[in-house]
Amino acid sequence: MQKLLLYFILTLTLTAKTQTIVFGAGCFWGVEKHFENLEGVKRATSGYAGGDYDNPTYETVLKYRNSNKVVNHTEVVKVIYDDTKISTEKLIKSFWELHNPTQGNRQGNDRGNNYRSALYYTHEKQKHIALATKEVYQKLLYKAGYGEITTEIKPLKAFYPAESYHQNYLEKNPLGYCPNHATGVKFGSSKIPISKQETISPLGGKEIVVIDAEHCRFCQKFKKNVTDRYNGTIPLRTVHLDALKGFTLKTNIEGTPTILFIKDGKEVESFTGYMDEKTFYKAVGAFKLGKESEGYNVAFRQKTDGRFCKQYKEFQNTGDGVFIDKISGDILFDTRDRFNSGSGWLSFYKSVDGSTIQKEDNSYGMRRIEVIAKKSGAHLGHVFNDAPGGRQRFCINATVLEFVPRDKIKK
Repeated sequence: MQKLLLYFILTLTLTAKTQTIVFGAGCFWGVEKHFENLEGVKRATSGYAGGDYDNPTYETVLKYRNSNKVVNHTEVVKVIYDDTKISTEKLIKSFWELHNPTQGNRQGNDRGNNYRSALYYTHEKQKHIALATKEVYQKLLYKAGYGEITTEIKPLKAFYPAESYHQNYLEKNPLGYCPNHATGVKFGSSKIPISKQETISPLGGKEIVVIDAEHCRFCQKFKKNVTDRYNGTIPLRTVHLDALKGFTLKTNIEGTPTILFIKDGKEVESFTGYMDEKTFYKAVGAFKLGKESEGYNVAFRQKTDGRFCKQYKEFQNTGDGVFIDKISGDILFDTRDRFNSGSGWLSFYKSVDGSTIQKEDNSYGMRRIEVIAKKSGAHLGHVFNDAPGGRQRFCINATVLEFVPRDKIKK
């Protein structure tokens, strides 16, 4: 009997640590991912809540998003958390900071009452914390120039899990992006003026700015797979959206990562969502070289420089150094391996180890071996077995290269 009583006491103690609360902050995909990344959150499940009809589906929720006949459900995430590891106050503050709670029946470009801001509590303590933090956050929003909070704060009546394909959606779609609807206003500050933040201003000329956000797995993946490996000559910086100062943007940034291509402080083009390395460098190539340039045509349309072109003549007689990929900045060829083949194209006995890949090219009725820059995917030329001494000849287009003197090579 004593053991059974002890078991029930332990069970109640463990259960008391686990709390449930439901948040609506726009499309549930990004909201789910946000809360899953918080320490102390045991589970985050996408679903529907707040409506006056039973068993909603994604189709019915979309159907009633502009209806006045029913109270529609909103897209929500049920969060189960351990309140000994993350407090209810910290969790709710995270909810306020995650999105813009002043927009009514929308969140960013997602419009309709199914995207309204909502907090559905499961006990009175959560209700009191929600109302108290709302009051504080409202003052912060007013000072930062935002309007009135429209968030629906009600007790949870029912939660309906969303369809299976909505669960862990961003895990299943690795080329996605993390929705970013945050105002940038944080608790602990009466206002978040730009002047008091760590900001960046335009450098002048061409530059790349990557907008990221906390807990954005696609931002982390992009950093690891792309920007941490970037050696290009166009400056690249990664910042939060609220750190920009003096830039002129055409894009309403609603997700991260967003890659901005900037010239003299003005946005030229942007891409939202994860980009793999080859896609990124193709965009960099278009930005740096121009989509109609000879270099871009060679790199990404497999064209060929004219014989004895201007760039060839400049590069054939350089001093000691290396040739880098004009797009990625990686070292591809060394002048120590260069020789004059008389062909009208740059010729090398080999490429720098690990810098290029080769594949069969049977275009134009010929059987050749194409040489490709390993990182950027740019077409460089072809390799033949007709160099002096029976060696290989890497026949390379000059317009996709840049020359760097040996004493200027980055260490």
